[in-house]
Amino acid sequence: MKAIITGGGTGGHIYPALAVARALEEKGWDILYLGSKGGLEGKIIKEEGLPYKEVEVAPLPRKISPKLISSVVKTTIGYFQARKIIKAFQPDLVLGTGGFVAGPVVLAATDLKVPSIIHEQNVYPGFTNKLLARRVDFIALNFAAAQDYFPEKIKGSFSVTGNPVRKAILETGRERGLEELGLEAGRKTILVFGGSQGAMSINRAMIEVYKHFTGNNKVQIIQITGPKNHQQVLQDIEEAGINLAENRHFRLLPYLKEMEYAYAVADLVVYRAGATGLAEITAKGIPAILIPYPHAAENHQEYNARDLEKQGAAVVILDRNLNGQVLIEKIEELLADDDRLREMARKSRSMGKPDATDRLASLAEKLVKEKRQ
Repeated sequence: MKAIITGGGTGGHIYPALAVARALEEKGWDILYLGSKGGLEGKIIKEEGLPYKEVEVAPLPRKISPKLISSVVKTTIGYFQARKIIKAFQPDLVLGTGGFVAGPVVLAATDLKVPSIIHEQNVYPGFTNKLLARRVDFIALNFAAAQDYFPEKIKGSFSVTGNPVRKAILETGRERGLEELGLEAGRKTILVFGGSQGAMSINRAMIEVYKHFTGNNKVQIIQITGPKNHQQVLQDIEEAGINLAENRHFRLLPYLKEMEYAYAVADLVVYRAGATGLAEITAKGIPAILIPYPHAAENHQEYNARDLEKQGAAVVILDRNLNGQVLIEKIEELLADDDRLREMARKSRSMGKPDATDRLASLAEKLVKEKRQ
């Protein structure tokens, strides 16, 4: 069998697509990845060695502007390019994981009567997936709550698959994580990060947190600042009079490729509310303090965070309310209550879908089988 996979723009769209592509490839499928010309997905997918082709596409501005005409023209060209590629490759399935490139590709597939699936990572669906929902056969969801935000009249059926999580994250144990990160076994560990690029509002609030926990022998903190922010954070810490050399229980890193080590040791996570990170956190069953990015499209991160809060897996601090003292109080409140942390961990784990990749691959096989009958 053959599948075209598409999704791009950010890692949140690309990595789920890549995970499903690999899973189907292992089952003997031939895979072709369609991405946008010059998009981030091209670099990632080519490095992975998957067959890759590009189509012309551009994001559609939400307001009328000169860019709108250019975007419509490029996207129309991309649609016809996608039709040509689909006709030549003759896939049994097309799967889109969001981002503006998925629009013309999946639309072309539905027009050519090719079985199709879209995957939505967030509680509040993206613009592209909302439009495509009226055309595709299946809508795979990371959050069950996302069903409430799709148009009422849709063609496809919903399937809550979760968001693919790397095997290394699922399989790495605490002892290995402590060893790799040079942390102590007897301390409660707080993991702080703001996504791949970091988050300055969280970084600023953490200065007060470090002051508060200086000399503490029960807590250790690993913070991933983001590569662009790292030197500024180190400077701010020095100016605040915090000596990192004397506080070995504070570990600050600009970036950590092997996030599995950090998740393995974390007793509590302080994070934004991006879909990929939340899928990883819940797959591991870690309690969380979530500070949604306030400028995310359609405020989708707050929707994500509120869903975990509603289920009892997290507490939410809005970015506008964030400061060092607020964060310290919330951390202390949770760390002082082991029963509450255990219950939050249980609720988090119950939301996790560690088998999300297999679920998506199985959904693809199910759809193709149904269409062939």
